[in-house]
Amino acid sequence: MIFDEFSPSRTRRTLTAGGRTLRALGLDGPLTGVLAIIVCIGILVVYSASGQNLKMVEHHLANIAIAVAALLALARLATPQYLRLFAPIAYVIGILLLIVVAVTGHIGKGAQRWLDIGFIRFQPSEIMKLAVPMMCAWYMHERPLPPTFKDLVAMGIMIAVPTGMIVLQPDLGTALLIAASGLIVMLLAGMQFRIVLISLPLLAGAAWGAWHFIHDYQRQRILTFLNPETDPLGAGYHIIQSQIAIGSGGIFGKGYMNGSQAQLEFLPERSTDFIFAVIGEEFGLLGQLLILTLYGVVIGRALYLAMQGQDTFSRLTGGAIALSFFVYVFVNSGMVSGILPVVGVPLPMISYGGTSMVTLLAGFGILMSLHSHRKLIGS
Repeated sequence: MIFDEFSPSRTRRTLTAGGRTLRALGLDGPLTGVLAIIVCIGILVVYSASGQNLKMVEHHLANIAIAVAALLALARLATPQYLRLFAPIAYVIGILLLIVVAVTGHIGKGAQRWLDIGFIRFQPSEIMKLAVPMMCAWYMHERPLPPTFKDLVAMGIMIAVPTGMIVLQPDLGTALLIAASGLIVMLLAGMQFRIVLISLPLLAGAAWGAWHFIHDYQRQRILTFLNPETDPLGAGYHIIQSQIAIGSGGIFGKGYMNGSQAQLEFLPERSTDFIFAVIGEEFGLLGQLLILTLYGVVIGRALYLAMQGQDTFSRLTGGAIALSFFVYVFVNSGMVSGILPVVGVPLPMISYGGTSMVTLLAGFGILMSLHSHRKLIGS
């Protein structure tokens, strides 16, 4: 019969076959599905935010293709044993590339962050978003938990070296994200609460000292965060226009491609750092809540997969990938809405940008690999 192809039994067989295919590829179905939804939403928003720039969308799609290839390759081929062996190699390669950037890196928008090798231009600092937490997890793999003071000092040095090099580029936003990813591993490893309390005044002192070494524009961003109206046409322009865009969207938004702040180019960096404001203007509060809900599902599922890890390296690496993703979302949404200073962090998997997209999906590929291969390793 004609209705046979829509029967429940046939649908169940199709779903079962789809599940087997995902498992064969090393992918987690729920996580892969939500990531795909977010990426597709990102394509639509980039098209609107870019002023219907097809070339930008094509470049964005090419970046997504590379990122998906990285996710598939890592999820299928990168076993936990290989990842553990590769962690220190990736860390050293990342440090060497940062040195090359400092010497001969491409300068753009006043910062020396990129390596241009002809057919591709990328930020080596993005590699450290994965290399630093994996290196810290590798270090703690065969050591007892919680970490000793000596272990914390060793991991602190592993974190501080690349973080300091990236601050000097200057790229404060990426440096803070990398430092956060390493600190997450320390916390997940069971860093004692009293050490956390002791560290707080030390961090406050370090922040006070860093204030005298950061660039003038970075200091201005922090001061503007406290009162954007002091320089509405200069340092405060970004956040003021972002708040106008979000506020004007109301509950339901102005409609797709109907946002005046984005379409009339009042909103700066609308395809990258401030794309969340475009979502607020065009789709309103409900649109932003939908995106945050999808992010919440990703983080929850990622933490669940991380907890299934059967050794210290897998659990620490997986947990760091999941919670680092939370930090990225929190920093960008907080920056765009005015509750955090502007530090130049893109909205994960939605903002236009190649290296960030590849790093994020590669991280989830590593997480899925750690989960799918968990039965092949000892505890």
